[in-house]
Amino acid sequence: MESAQVLVLVITLCIGTAYSLSCYTCTSQSSNSNCMTAVNCTAGTDSYCKTSVSAAGIGSVSFTSITKECASACTAVNMDLSVASTSVSCCNTNLCNTSGASSVKSSSGILALSVGLFLALLGKSSL
Repeated sequence: MESAQVLVLVITLCIGTAYSLSCYTCTSQSSNSNCMTAVNCTAGTDSYCKTSVSAAGIGSVSFTSITKECASACTAVNMDLSVASTSVSCCNTNLCNTSGASSVKSSSGILALSVGLFLALLGKSSL
């Protein structure tokens, strides 16, 4: 009976190891290509791959920060302002947090649109 318990324990440990989540990780990188280091998350604790992207810019000056990590909890966030944006995305399959660029692209588009609207309004006010 004792050998059966040991066998069950070994099988349980192997299953836990085999099913640990793998995520890409990085901290405060300006490019998604610098965020492709895969790690095995803590089995039983980390259930999500979390990607946080912050972007800001005015004119030709812009800043982007991408952080990817294993997380025990994750809440998706998407906030776009005229000159800055931030987003948090969550997923729970192996290496699912491949891209961090979608928020940066939408932020750049919103920034360009905001500048265009500002210039259009400025041009109408001088008439």
